[in-house]
Amino acid sequence: MFSSRTTVGNRTYFFNVKENRTGDVFLNVVESKKRGGETDFERHSIIIFEEDMAGFLASFDKAIAFIRAREQTRRG
Repeated sequence: MFSSRTTVGNRTYFFNVKENRTGDVFLNVVESKKRGGETDFERHSIIIFEEDMAGFLASFDKAIAFIRAREQTRRG
């Protein structure tokens, strides 16, 4: 349905919105990291279902706020 990606150093993150056979929409987040050779990759994936999205995003926002506050404390 939708895909986006970002590459940071040797890691690429994929954000894929998909729909399963029964019509349920979910977010699949994949981290892909080069491992050794040119075609050898290590992949990790998590799936967040639509009904879990609000709780997931709330916790994600809290984690980001914590990281930003920590950065401000370290700088200031």
